[in-house]
Amino acid sequence: MPDSTEHAAPAPGESTESALDLAANEKQPELARKRPKPGERRAQILQTLASMLEQPGAERITTAALAASLQVSEAALYRHFASKAQMFEGLIEFIESSIFTLVNQIVDREASGLAQAQKIASVLLQFGERNPGMARVMVGDALVFENERLVQRMNQFFDRIESSLRQSLRLAAEAGGSATPTVLANMQASVLVSFVLGRLQRYARSGFKRLPTEQLDDALRILVS
Repeated sequence: MPDSTEHAAPAPGESTESALDLAANEKQPELARKRPKPGERRAQILQTLASMLEQPGAERITTAALAASLQVSEAALYRHFASKAQMFEGLIEFIESSIFTLVNQIVDREASGLAQAQKIASVLLQFGERNPGMARVMVGDALVFENERLVQRMNQFFDRIESSLRQSLRLAAEAGGSATPTVLANMQASVLVSFVLGRLQRYARSGFKRLPTEQLDDALRILVS
C-alpha cells in the first residue's frame, strides 16, 4: 500500500480532457480517501500485528512478514516505529489503557469489595477471550524472543492488577469481620491473578479453543467468597 498517491498531470494548453484524464480525475477523490491520515498507518500496523498473533501456533513474527502482510516495505514500518519492540509496546499500551479504564469504572460503581474483585478478574478474561492476539502478549508467549523490557512491563501490569485486587478484597475481608483482612486479601489476590494467568495461558496454548471464561462464575465463587 503506497504512502502517497500520484496526481494526474493537467491537460496541456486549452485542449479538452481525454476520457483517460476524466477517468483519472474521477478516481482521484477515491484514492485520496484511501490515503492514511496521520496516525492511521500506525494503527494499521498494530492491528495487523495483533491479527498475526491470533494465528494458532504462530511463531516469532518478523518485520519482513509484518510488512508483507501490510503490503509495504520494512522501511515504511520504521517510519512509524523505531523498532519492533516499540510495536509491541503499542499493543501493551492498548491493553493497559483498556483494562485499567474498566477497572476504575468497576471500583467507582461497585460498592462491594468482593464484587469488585470478581468483576476485575472477569474483565481480564473476557478481554483476552475477545482479543486472542493480546492474550498471547498478556501471558508473555508472544514476547519470548523479544526485548526483555516488554516482559517486565507485562509483569508490572499484573502487579498493578494484583494491587487493585488486594484493595478490593481487603474491603471484603473487613466487611466479613476477618481478624486479619490484609493477610487474607493478599492471599486471595495472589490466587486470583494466578487463576487469570493460567486461564489465559491455557487459552493461548490450546490454539484459542479452551475459552478462559469457561464456567467462570462458579470458579470465581470457589476462589473468593
